[in-house]
Amino acid sequence: MALKIIEECIACDACVEACPSGAIACADPIYIITPSLCTECVGYVADATPSCIPVCPVEAIVYDEAHQETPEALMEKYERNNS
Repeated sequence: MALKIIEECIACDACVEACPSGAIACADPIYIITPSLCTECVGYVADATPSCIPVCPVEAIVYDEAHQETPEALMEKYERNNS
């Protein structure tokens, strides 16, 4: 499933720099994650764990239950977005 940013976001920009897929963008008042770009870092990092979650100082990045995807679907999205 894709990730989302919740109200606790302080717009510190740490997640934008950590996101290899370019899925995180500045918005007002909090940042947003584009589900069609977010692969939870599948395809970008060896252990396929999201790079943005550990860098968020206020734990404002969570899994988005509305966008559940299998690891295979995330890999397909990675391949589609990087072809």
